Amino acid sequence: MPKFLLSLLFMCMTSMMWSQSSQQEKLEQRKAEIQKEIRENEKMLQNVKSKEKSAMNVFLIQKNKIRLKETLINTTEKQTKLLANDMYINQMKINKLNKELLVLKEDYATMIVKSYKSRSEQSRAMFILSAENFLQAYKRAQYLKQYTSFRKNQGEEIKTKSTQLVNFNDKLNGQKVAKQKLLVENKKEKETLEKEKQEQEKLVNSIKKDKNRIVSDIRKKQRESKTIDKQIDRLIREAIAEANRKAALEKARAKALAEKPNATPKEVAAAVAKAPVSSSRIELTPEDKLIADSFKANRGSLPWPVEKGFISLGYGDQAHPIYNTLVIHNSGVEITTNEGATARAVFGGEVASVMVLSPVNKAVMIQHGDYFTIYQNLSSVSVSKGDKISIKQSLGRVRTNGDTGKTVIKFLLLQNTTYTNPQGWLSNK
Repeated sequence: MPKFLLSLLFMCMTSMMWSQSSQQEKLEQRKAEIQKEIRENEKMLQNVKSKEKSAMNVFLIQKNKIRLKETLINTTEKQTKLLANDMYINQMKINKLNKELLVLKEDYATMIVKSYKSRSEQSRAMFILSAENFLQAYKRAQYLKQYTSFRKNQGEEIKTKSTQLVNFNDKLNGQKVAKQKLLVENKKEKETLEKEKQEQEKLVNSIKKDKNRIVSDIRKKQRESKTIDKQIDRLIREAIAEANRKAALEKARAKALAEKPNATPKEVAAAVAKAPVSSSRIELTPEDKLIADSFKANRGSLPWPVEKGFISLGYGDQAHPIYNTLVIHNSGVEITTNEGATARAVFGGEVASVMVLSPVNKAVMIQHGDYFTIYQNLSSVSVSKGDKISIKQSLGRVRTNGDTGKTVIKFLLLQNTTYTNPQGWLSNK
Protein backbone atom coordinates (compact mmCIF):
# COMPACT_ATOMS: atom_id res chain seq x y z
CA MET A 1 0.00 0.00 0.00
CA PRO A 2 2.78 2.55 0.84
CA LYS A 3 4.38 1.79 -2.55
CA PHE A 4 1.07 2.49 -4.29
CA LEU A 5 0.69 5.83 -2.49
CA LEU A 6 4.27 6.79 -3.35
CA SER A 7 3.66 5.93 -7.01
CA LEU A 8 0.45 7.96 -7.02
CA LEU A 9 2.25 10.93 -5.45
CA PHE A 10 5.03 10.64 -8.03
CA MET A 11 2.49 10.64 -10.90
CA CYS A 12 0.72 13.71 -9.45
CA MET A 13 4.03 15.56 -9.11
CA THR A 14 5.05 14.64 -12.67
CA SER A 15 1.69 15.89 -13.98
CA MET A 16 2.15 19.15 -12.08
CA MET A 17 5.64 19.52 -13.54
CA TRP A 18 4.35 19.18 -17.11
CA SER A 19 1.55 21.65 -16.41
CA GLN A 20 3.93 24.19 -14.84
CA SER A 21 6.42 23.74 -17.67
CA SER A 22 3.66 24.58 -20.17
CA GLN A 23 2.67 27.64 -18.11
CA GLN A 24 6.31 28.76 -17.95
CA GLU A 25 6.55 28.58 -21.75
CA LYS A 26 3.35 30.64 -22.13
CA LEU A 27 4.57 33.23 -19.63
CA GLU A 28 7.96 33.43 -21.37
CA GLN A 29 6.19 33.94 -24.70
CA ARG A 30 3.92 36.63 -23.20
CA LYS A 31 6.95 38.34 -21.63
CA ALA A 32 8.67 38.45 -25.03
CA GLU A 33 5.54 40.03 -26.54
CA ILE A 34 5.38 42.67 -23.78
CA GLN A 35 9.09 43.46 -24.19
CA LYS A 36 8.53 43.91 -27.93
CA GLU A 37 5.62 46.29 -27.23
CA ILE A 38 7.79 48.24 -24.78
CA ARG A 39 10.52 48.62 -27.45
CA GLU A 40 7.95 49.82 -30.01
CA ASN A 41 6.47 52.19 -27.42
CA GLU A 42 9.95 53.56 -26.64
CA LYS A 43 10.58 54.28 -30.35
CA MET A 44 7.22 56.07 -30.54
CA LEU A 45 8.04 58.05 -27.40
CA GLN A 46 11.47 59.12 -28.67
CA ASN A 47 9.92 60.17 -31.98
CA VAL A 48 7.32 62.34 -30.23
CA LYS A 49 9.85 63.80 -27.77
CA SER A 50 12.14 64.82 -30.64
CA LYS A 51 9.31 66.92 -32.11
CA GLU A 52 8.46 68.48 -28.73
CA LYS A 53 4.98 69.44 -29.88
CA SER A 54 2.61 67.86 -27.38
CA ALA A 55 3.28 67.18 -23.71
CA MET A 56 -0.11 65.48 -23.56
CA ASN A 57 0.91 63.04 -26.29
CA VAL A 58 4.16 62.28 -24.44
CA PHE A 59 2.06 61.69 -21.30
CA LEU A 60 -0.24 59.17 -23.04
CA ILE A 61 2.64 57.20 -24.58
CA GLN A 62 4.56 57.29 -21.28
CA LYS A 63 1.42 56.10 -19.46
CA ASN A 64 1.14 53.12 -21.81
CA LYS A 65 4.82 52.32 -21.28
CA ILE A 66 4.29 52.30 -17.49
CA ARG A 67 1.30 49.97 -17.93
CA LEU A 68 3.42 47.61 -20.06
CA LYS A 69 6.24 47.69 -17.49
CA GLU A 70 3.79 46.81 -14.70
CA THR A 71 2.44 43.93 -16.78
CA LEU A 72 6.01 42.74 -17.44
CA ILE A 73 6.81 42.81 -13.70
CA ASN A 74 3.63 40.86 -12.87
CA THR A 75 4.46 38.28 -15.56
CA THR A 76 8.01 37.87 -14.23
CA GLU A 77 6.63 37.45 -10.69
CA LYS A 78 4.30 34.69 -11.93
CA GLN A 79 7.30 33.03 -13.58
CA THR A 80 9.28 33.24 -10.32
CA LYS A 81 6.38 31.72 -8.35
CA LEU A 82 5.98 28.86 -10.84
CA LEU A 83 9.72 28.23 -10.77
CA ALA A 84 9.67 28.12 -6.95
CA ASN A 85 6.85 25.54 -7.08
CA ASP A 86 8.77 23.55 -9.66
CA MET A 87 11.88 23.65 -7.47
CA TYR A 88 9.86 22.44 -4.46
CA ILE A 89 8.55 19.46 -6.47
CA ASN A 90 12.06 18.65 -7.70
CA GLN A 91 13.38 18.79 -4.12
CA MET A 92 10.63 16.35 -3.07
CA LYS A 93 11.67 14.02 -5.88
CA ILE A 94 15.31 14.26 -4.79
CA ASN A 95 14.36 13.45 -1.19
CA LYS A 96 12.26 10.48 -2.37
CA LEU A 97 15.10 9.19 -4.58
CA ASN A 98 17.60 9.55 -1.72
CA LYS A 99 15.38 7.44 0.58
CA GLU A 100 14.82 4.81 -2.12
CA LEU A 101 18.54 4.64 -2.88
CA LEU A 102 19.39 4.26 0.81
CA VAL A 103 16.99 1.29 1.14
CA LEU A 104 18.22 -0.26 -2.13
CA LYS A 105 21.87 0.07 -1.17
CA GLU A 106 21.27 -1.46 2.28
CA ASP A 107 19.36 -4.40 0.74
CA TYR A 108 22.01 -4.81 -1.95
CA ALA A 109 24.83 -4.78 0.64
CA THR A 110 23.07 -7.46 2.71
CA MET A 111 22.52 -9.55 -0.40
CA ILE A 112 26.19 -9.20 -1.45
CA VAL A 113 27.33 -10.37 2.01
CA LYS A 114 25.08 -13.43 1.81
CA SER A 115 26.26 -14.10 -1.74
CA TYR A 116 29.87 -13.85 -0.60
CA LYS A 117 29.29 -16.39 2.18
CA SER A 118 27.72 -18.83 -0.23
CA ARG A 119 29.90 -18.00 -3.22
CA SER A 120 31.29 -21.53 -3.60
CA GLU A 121 30.04 -23.42 -6.63
CA GLN A 122 30.22 -26.55 -4.49
CA SER A 123 27.79 -25.13 -1.90
CA ARG A 124 25.37 -24.21 -4.72
CA ALA A 125 25.65 -27.71 -6.15
CA MET A 126 25.11 -29.23 -2.72
CA PHE A 127 22.05 -27.01 -2.22
CA ILE A 128 20.54 -28.51 -5.38
CA LEU A 129 21.75 -32.10 -4.87
CA SER A 130 20.51 -32.23 -1.30
CA ALA A 131 16.95 -31.95 -2.56
CA GLU A 132 14.60 -34.79 -1.59
CA ASN A 133 13.29 -35.23 -5.14
CA PHE A 134 13.73 -34.00 -8.71
CA LEU A 135 10.93 -31.39 -8.47
CA GLN A 136 12.50 -29.83 -5.38
CA ALA A 137 15.92 -29.81 -7.10
CA TYR A 138 14.39 -28.07 -10.13
CA LYS A 139 12.72 -25.44 -7.94
CA ARG A 140 16.01 -24.83 -6.07
CA ALA A 141 17.84 -24.37 -9.40
CA GLN A 142 15.14 -21.88 -10.53
CA TYR A 143 15.41 -20.06 -7.21
CA LEU A 144 19.20 -19.61 -7.62
CA LYS A 145 18.65 -18.38 -11.17
CA GLN A 146 15.99 -15.87 -10.06
CA TYR A 147 18.13 -14.77 -7.12
CA THR A 148 21.04 -13.98 -9.48
CA SER A 149 18.68 -12.12 -11.86
CA PHE A 150 17.14 -10.16 -8.97
CA ARG A 151 20.60 -9.14 -7.71
CA LYS A 152 21.52 -7.94 -11.22
CA ASN A 153 18.24 -6.01 -11.58
CA GLN A 154 18.69 -4.42 -8.18
CA GLY A 155 22.15 -3.25 -9.20
CA GLU A 156 20.70 -1.76 -12.42
CA GLU A 157 17.91 -0.02 -10.43
CA ILE A 158 20.51 1.56 -8.11
CA LYS A 159 22.45 2.77 -11.16
CA THR A 160 19.27 4.20 -12.81
CA LYS A 161 18.09 5.99 -9.67
CA SER A 162 21.59 7.38 -9.09
CA THR A 163 21.54 8.84 -12.62
CA GLN A 164 18.05 10.28 -12.00
CA LEU A 165 19.28 11.83 -8.76
CA VAL A 166 22.21 13.50 -10.55
CA ASN A 167 19.84 14.82 -13.25
CA PHE A 168 17.35 16.21 -10.73
CA ASN A 169 20.15 17.86 -8.76
CA ASP A 170 21.51 19.45 -11.96
CA LYS A 171 17.99 20.62 -12.88
CA LEU A 172 17.43 22.07 -9.42
CA ASN A 173 20.75 23.94 -9.54
CA GLY A 174 19.80 25.32 -12.96
CA GLN A 175 16.42 26.43 -11.61
CA LYS A 176 18.09 28.19 -8.69
CA VAL A 177 20.23 30.17 -11.16
CA ALA A 178 17.14 30.96 -13.32
CA LYS A 179 15.18 32.09 -10.25
CA GLN A 180 18.00 34.37 -9.14
CA LYS A 181 18.18 35.83 -12.66
CA LEU A 182 14.41 36.52 -12.62
CA LEU A 183 14.66 38.21 -9.21
CA VAL A 184 17.51 40.46 -10.42
CA GLU A 185 15.61 41.21 -13.64
CA ASN A 186 12.46 42.11 -11.70
CA LYS A 187 14.35 44.34 -9.29
CA LYS A 188 15.88 46.22 -12.22
CA GLU A 189 12.46 46.63 -13.92
CA LYS A 190 10.93 47.94 -10.67
CA GLU A 191 13.72 50.53 -10.34
CA THR A 192 13.17 51.63 -13.96
CA LEU A 193 9.41 51.78 -13.37
CA GLU A 194 9.86 53.99 -10.33
CA LYS A 195 12.01 56.43 -12.33
CA GLU A 196 9.43 56.52 -15.13
CA LYS A 197 6.63 57.20 -12.66
CA GLN A 198 8.63 60.12 -11.24
CA GLU A 199 9.18 61.43 -14.76
CA GLN A 200 5.45 61.03 -15.44
CA GLU A 201 4.63 63.01 -12.29
CA LYS A 202 6.86 65.88 -13.47
CA LEU A 203 5.15 65.79 -16.85
CA VAL A 204 1.69 65.93 -15.22
CA ASN A 205 2.73 68.95 -13.16
CA SER A 206 4.01 70.75 -16.28
CA ILE A 207 0.76 69.99 -18.14
CA LYS A 208 -1.37 71.26 -15.23
CA LYS A 209 0.33 74.65 -15.51
CA ASP A 210 -1.31 75.05 -18.91
CA LYS A 211 -4.74 73.82 -17.78
CA ASN A 212 -6.90 76.53 -19.38
CA ARG A 213 -5.48 76.04 -22.87
CA ILE A 214 -5.64 72.23 -22.65
CA VAL A 215 -9.24 72.23 -21.38
CA SER A 216 -10.18 74.66 -24.14
CA ASP A 217 -8.55 72.39 -26.78
CA ILE A 218 -10.33 69.32 -25.41
CA ARG A 219 -13.74 71.02 -25.51
CA LYS A 220 -13.08 72.19 -29.04
CA LYS A 221 -12.13 68.66 -30.13
CA GLN A 222 -15.23 67.25 -28.42
CA ARG A 223 -17.44 69.66 -30.41
CA GLU A 224 -15.66 68.63 -33.62
CA SER A 225 -16.07 64.97 -32.68
CA LYS A 226 -19.84 65.40 -32.13
CA THR A 227 -20.17 67.07 -35.52
CA ILE A 228 -18.28 64.21 -37.19
CA ASP A 229 -20.39 61.62 -35.31
CA LYS A 230 -23.57 63.25 -36.65
CA GLN A 231 -22.11 63.18 -40.16
CA ILE A 232 -21.18 59.50 -39.79
CA ASP A 233 -24.64 58.69 -38.38
CA ARG A 234 -26.25 60.33 -41.42
CA LEU A 235 -23.99 58.44 -43.83
CA ILE A 236 -24.70 55.11 -42.09
CA ARG A 237 -28.45 55.69 -42.31
CA GLU A 238 -28.04 56.51 -46.00
CA ALA A 239 -26.06 53.28 -46.51
CA ILE A 240 -28.73 51.26 -44.66
CA ALA A 241 -31.53 52.90 -46.68
CA GLU A 242 -29.65 52.26 -49.93
CA ALA A 243 -29.10 48.58 -49.10
CA ASN A 244 -32.75 48.17 -48.06
CA ARG A 245 -33.95 50.03 -51.17
CA LYS A 246 -32.14 47.58 -53.44
CA ALA A 247 -33.59 44.60 -51.54
CA ALA A 248 -37.09 46.17 -51.54
CA LEU A 249 -36.90 46.86 -55.28
CA GLU A 250 -36.21 43.22 -56.02
CA LYS A 251 -38.97 42.01 -53.68
CA ALA A 252 -41.55 44.49 -55.00
CA ARG A 253 -40.69 43.73 -58.64
CA ALA A 254 -40.96 39.98 -58.02
CA LYS A 255 -44.28 40.42 -56.17
CA ALA A 256 -45.78 42.70 -58.85
CA LEU A 257 -44.89 40.27 -61.64
CA ALA A 258 -46.17 37.29 -59.62
CA GLU A 259 -49.55 38.96 -59.03
CA LYS A 260 -49.79 40.32 -62.57
CA PRO A 261 -47.44 38.58 -65.06
CA ASN A 262 -48.47 41.00 -67.83
CA ALA A 263 -47.86 44.12 -65.73
CA THR A 264 -46.45 47.09 -67.61
CA PRO A 265 -43.16 48.71 -66.53
CA LYS A 266 -45.24 51.64 -65.25
CA GLU A 267 -47.31 49.37 -62.99
CA VAL A 268 -44.20 47.61 -61.68
CA ALA A 269 -42.57 50.99 -60.92
CA ALA A 270 -45.71 52.11 -59.04
CA ALA A 271 -45.66 48.94 -56.91
CA VAL A 272 -41.94 49.40 -56.20
CA ALA A 273 -42.47 53.02 -55.14
CA LYS A 274 -44.89 51.87 -52.41
CA ALA A 275 -42.35 49.49 -50.86
CA PRO A 276 -41.37 50.75 -47.34
CA VAL A 277 -37.66 51.35 -46.71
CA SER A 278 -36.00 51.46 -43.25
CA SER A 279 -32.96 53.65 -42.58
CA SER A 280 -32.17 52.27 -39.12
CA ARG A 281 -32.01 48.52 -39.65
CA ILE A 282 -30.75 46.47 -42.60
CA GLU A 283 -33.07 43.81 -43.95
CA LEU A 284 -30.48 41.06 -44.37
CA THR A 285 -30.39 38.85 -47.44
CA PRO A 286 -29.30 35.21 -46.83
CA GLU A 287 -25.80 36.14 -48.07
CA ASP A 288 -25.61 39.21 -45.81
CA LYS A 289 -26.74 37.12 -42.83
CA LEU A 290 -23.87 34.68 -43.40
CA ILE A 291 -21.39 37.58 -43.41
CA ALA A 292 -22.92 39.12 -40.27
CA ASP A 293 -22.90 35.79 -38.43
CA SER A 294 -19.27 35.18 -39.42
CA PHE A 295 -18.31 38.68 -38.23
CA LYS A 296 -20.10 38.13 -34.91
CA ALA A 297 -18.44 34.71 -34.46
CA ASN A 298 -15.02 36.43 -34.60
CA ARG A 299 -15.75 38.74 -31.68
CA GLY A 300 -12.63 39.03 -29.52
CA SER A 301 -10.29 37.79 -32.25
CA LEU A 302 -10.47 40.50 -34.94
CA PRO A 303 -7.06 41.94 -35.92
CA TRP A 304 -6.29 45.54 -35.00
CA PRO A 305 -6.99 48.27 -37.60
CA VAL A 306 -3.24 49.08 -37.52
CA GLU A 307 -0.32 46.69 -37.18
CA LYS A 308 1.22 48.41 -34.14
CA GLY A 309 -0.09 50.76 -31.47
CA PHE A 310 -2.02 51.06 -28.23
CA ILE A 311 -5.44 52.36 -27.20
CA SER A 312 -4.85 55.91 -26.01
CA LEU A 313 -8.54 56.76 -25.58
CA GLY A 314 -11.16 54.16 -24.81
CA TYR A 315 -14.84 53.93 -25.73
CA GLY A 316 -17.70 55.86 -24.11
CA ASP A 317 -17.76 58.53 -21.42
CA GLN A 318 -14.61 58.71 -19.32
CA ALA A 319 -12.66 61.09 -17.12
CA HIS A 320 -9.69 62.92 -18.62
CA PRO A 321 -6.42 61.15 -17.57
CA ILE A 322 -5.23 64.30 -15.77
CA TYR A 323 -8.32 66.45 -15.14
CA ASN A 324 -10.76 64.04 -13.46
CA THR A 325 -13.66 66.51 -13.49
CA LEU A 326 -13.52 66.78 -17.28
CA VAL A 327 -15.62 64.09 -19.00
CA ILE A 328 -14.66 63.00 -22.52
CA HIS A 329 -17.02 61.15 -24.86
CA ASN A 330 -15.66 58.80 -27.49
CA SER A 331 -17.86 56.91 -29.95
CA GLY A 332 -15.05 54.47 -30.79
CA VAL A 333 -11.48 53.83 -29.66
CA GLU A 334 -8.45 55.94 -30.52
CA ILE A 335 -5.28 54.01 -31.26
CA THR A 336 -1.94 55.80 -31.17
CA THR A 337 0.41 54.32 -33.74
CA ASN A 338 3.67 55.05 -35.60
CA GLU A 339 4.01 57.84 -38.12
CA GLY A 340 3.32 56.56 -41.64
CA ALA A 341 1.14 53.68 -40.35
CA THR A 342 -1.35 52.02 -42.69
CA ALA A 343 -5.00 51.45 -41.76
CA ARG A 344 -6.25 47.93 -42.51
CA ALA A 345 -9.61 46.16 -42.56
CA VAL A 346 -10.41 44.05 -39.50
CA PHE A 347 -12.72 41.77 -41.53
CA GLY A 348 -13.84 41.09 -45.10
CA GLY A 349 -16.72 43.17 -46.44
CA GLU A 350 -17.73 45.89 -48.90
CA VAL A 351 -16.81 49.58 -48.85
CA ALA A 352 -20.11 51.33 -48.10
CA SER A 353 -18.67 54.84 -48.15
CA VAL A 354 -15.48 56.87 -48.42
CA MET A 355 -16.02 60.02 -46.33
CA VAL A 356 -14.25 63.36 -46.37
CA LEU A 357 -14.94 64.60 -42.83
CA SER A 358 -12.67 67.65 -43.15
CA PRO A 359 -9.96 68.80 -45.56
CA VAL A 360 -7.40 66.71 -43.61
CA ASN A 361 -9.59 63.92 -42.22
CA LYS A 362 -10.88 61.11 -44.39
CA ALA A 363 -12.68 57.94 -43.30
CA VAL A 364 -13.61 54.56 -44.78
CA MET A 365 -16.81 52.72 -43.85
CA ILE A 366 -16.99 48.96 -44.52
CA GLN A 367 -20.19 46.93 -44.32
CA HIS A 368 -20.15 43.38 -42.93
CA GLY A 369 -23.80 42.25 -43.16
CA ASP A 370 -25.58 44.50 -40.65
CA TYR A 371 -22.29 45.50 -38.98
CA PHE A 372 -20.22 48.55 -39.96
CA THR A 373 -16.57 49.31 -39.18
CA ILE A 374 -15.27 52.86 -39.64
CA TYR A 375 -11.61 53.87 -39.96
CA GLN A 376 -11.31 57.58 -39.24
CA ASN A 377 -8.48 60.15 -39.38
CA LEU A 378 -6.84 59.00 -42.62
CA SER A 379 -4.68 61.36 -44.69
CA SER A 380 -5.17 59.27 -47.85
CA VAL A 381 -7.49 56.46 -48.95
CA SER A 382 -6.64 53.56 -51.28
CA VAL A 383 -10.15 52.06 -51.78
CA SER A 384 -13.42 53.19 -53.37
CA LYS A 385 -17.11 52.75 -52.65
CA GLY A 386 -18.35 49.31 -53.74
CA ASP A 387 -14.92 47.63 -53.49
CA LYS A 388 -14.87 44.13 -52.01
CA ILE A 389 -12.39 44.12 -49.13
CA SER A 390 -10.47 41.22 -47.57
CA ILE A 391 -9.25 40.97 -43.98
CA LYS A 392 -6.09 43.08 -43.24
CA GLN A 393 -6.34 44.77 -46.65
CA SER A 394 -4.81 48.25 -46.72
CA LEU A 395 -7.39 51.08 -46.68
CA GLY A 396 -5.12 54.13 -46.57
CA ARG A 397 -2.54 56.08 -44.56
CA VAL A 398 -3.19 57.23 -40.98
CA ARG A 399 -2.82 61.01 -40.59
CA THR A 400 -0.13 62.53 -38.37
CA ASN A 401 -1.29 65.76 -36.74
CA GLY A 402 1.07 68.57 -37.70
CA ASP A 403 0.45 70.49 -34.46
CA THR A 404 0.84 67.68 -31.95
CA GLY A 405 2.91 65.10 -33.82
CA LYS A 406 0.29 62.46 -32.89
CA THR A 407 -0.55 59.62 -35.29
CA VAL A 408 -3.96 58.36 -34.20
CA ILE A 409 -6.62 56.28 -35.93
CA LYS A 410 -10.17 56.39 -34.61
CA PHE A 411 -11.92 53.04 -35.02
CA LEU A 412 -15.69 52.70 -34.71
CA LEU A 413 -17.95 49.66 -34.77
CA LEU A 414 -21.74 49.65 -35.15
CA GLN A 415 -24.53 47.14 -35.64
CA ASN A 416 -26.98 49.01 -37.82
CA THR A 417 -27.06 52.45 -36.08
CA THR A 418 -26.06 51.19 -32.62
CA TYR A 419 -22.52 52.02 -31.48
CA THR A 420 -20.62 49.34 -29.58
CA ASN A 421 -17.26 49.15 -27.82
CA PRO A 422 -14.74 47.99 -30.47
CA GLN A 423 -12.12 47.00 -27.87
CA GLY A 424 -14.08 43.90 -26.91
CA TRP A 425 -14.08 42.74 -30.55
CA LEU A 426 -10.33 43.13 -31.13
CA SER A 427 -7.82 40.42 -30.26
CA ASN A 428 -5.43 40.83 -27.34
CA LYS A 429 -2.56 40.66 -29.88
